[in-house]
Amino acid sequence: MTRSTHPSGTGNLSGGSASAEQSKRLICVGPAETLPRGFSDDDVLLLDSSQTVLDQLSDPAIEGVWIARELLPELGELRGLCQSGLMLRDLPEGAALLDQKLRVLWANRRLKSWAGKLDDDPVGETIYELLGNPGVMGSDSCPFQTALSTGEETSGTFQTSDSQFFQVRAAPVGDHSPATQLVVTVGDITEEILQQQKLAAIHRAGRELADLRPTEIYQMGVDERIDLLKDNIRHYLTDLLNFDVIEIRLLEQASGNLVPLLSVGIDQQAADRQLFAHPQGNGITGYAASSGTSYLCYDVVNDPLFLPGVANSRSSLTVPLILNDQVLGTINVESPDVAAFSESDLQFLEIFARDISFALNTLELLVAQKADTAQQSCNAIHSAVAMPVDEILNDAVNVMEDYIGHSPEMVDRIRRILRNARDIKQTIQQIGQRMTPLEAVPPGIASNEHAMLRGKRILVVDEDGTVREDAHTLLERYGAIVETAQRADQAVLMVRNAGDDSQYDVIISDIKLPEYSGFQLMMRLKAIIDPVPMILMTGFGYDPGHSIVNALQNGLHPKAKLFKPFRLDQLVDVVQTVLQANGAVPDPNPVDDSVDQQFNRV
Repeated sequence: MTRSTHPSGTGNLSGGSASAEQSKRLICVGPAETLPRGFSDDDVLLLDSSQTVLDQLSDPAIEGVWIARELLPELGELRGLCQSGLMLRDLPEGAALLDQKLRVLWANRRLKSWAGKLDDDPVGETIYELLGNPGVMGSDSCPFQTALSTGEETSGTFQTSDSQFFQVRAAPVGDHSPATQLVVTVGDITEEILQQQKLAAIHRAGRELADLRPTEIYQMGVDERIDLLKDNIRHYLTDLLNFDVIEIRLLEQASGNLVPLLSVGIDQQAADRQLFAHPQGNGITGYAASSGTSYLCYDVVNDPLFLPGVANSRSSLTVPLILNDQVLGTINVESPDVAAFSESDLQFLEIFARDISFALNTLELLVAQKADTAQQSCNAIHSAVAMPVDEILNDAVNVMEDYIGHSPEMVDRIRRILRNARDIKQTIQQIGQRMTPLEAVPPGIASNEHAMLRGKRILVVDEDGTVREDAHTLLERYGAIVETAQRADQAVLMVRNAGDDSQYDVIISDIKLPEYSGFQLMMRLKAIIDPVPMILMTGFGYDPGHSIVNALQNGLHPKAKLFKPFRLDQLVDVVQTVLQANGAVPDPNPVDDSVDQQFNRV
């Protein structure tokens, strides 16, 4: 406020002592004659310059400032002070001036609004009363007293009863020690704190997705573990992230097919829809799976990629499940509202998607471990049962030779023993596989590539027990039926007394047997079956009597040779070759072997 009337009785207003100045109620900038009537020397502090006005305003006794009209154009600093006052009033953060007892001397509009006192004057209330007696988070129970006593700026976080969070900073005014006044700023950090709490909850949920004690893992089967994981995912997505329509699909790496794992609120027709990891024609889910990037759809009506999961969907959010840069699948959520999902929702879902990926990987490792255990169990069964059953078969056909021609009843009984012994071995193997959570074959083994071995009967003749055991282990994993013999005469009896349903599709023999050579065995078998589906085994450079050469000249397939020690792929390839050559399975690539045969004869 300014006035140009000349006061009377103003006296000498030259400034006075410091103690006198502290009792003044009004600062006058400019000539004393410009003051209104009614002020005495004791009421007014006369200043010739505006430079010291701000310092003097720190005195709590000062109630106002008088500025001579003619000095207004020159007082840019005070105009800045007025502008600052307006800025403080409308500052997005709360601001207040407190006294030593933490009572409010002044508060801006924002702070009054947060306190619900826009129409009330909070002057005289403590800052705690103004904010509704909030709780203090952190180790400093009263940052205001700390600022007063130390003279340093301090900060703290307050939580109100209605779950609002405020970041408070307090700084002492002036150079007095201890300080007599505090400038306080108050920022609303409710959204930030809630975001942090939600992130922490998501991380806890992620750790709990597949977190089970060893005893629980031992007691649960794979299907139960999958159901538990699905239940946990459903629970956290609906209760923690507040998503109501959810679909999770897993990517089959070989085919690119996105197989449904979990559907909540999704139309059945949409849940059964076949989708692939391809950017075209497979909706946002196919795009996210093929690109490995998230997709936020604000309005499905204007998005050509969107394929609805529910009839009333208006927006969606899709995030790929990624582990070690490999896409494992996708997670998709939908809403009936336009622009229902924000960038914050995208961030939360991406974080939770990583936890889901880790949980799925943990489950896959568990499955692989149990598959390996299943394989070991079946191997143990083969080792414990296969060889003894072979001994029974060998003894049975030897005994049966004595009764052929004069005791048909005994021959039939022995044939039943042979059949039952073979059934026992196959039954034990099947039971061992059913007792395990997965098919007892490692991933990639039971492929169509070796499907021709399933059900094929193979006889292995070798004096070395290790070779016979390996034959069981290596070939039976592909579904072949393996029987063994130690000696050539046993092999002849096994072939001679095999029934119509027990004929051997392949016969594998060492070239050197206790009684005679592999070639001689082949020639004896040729009197029983012709052609003989023979494969001969030998060590490198070891062929006494030129057994393989003689066999090749008498019908042995040119590729029906194995050199010990042989690899699994070599064994399988040779067996498949003989199967195709003898018509046991169709040959996909028939070739003329006459050139090879002529070469081997040479």
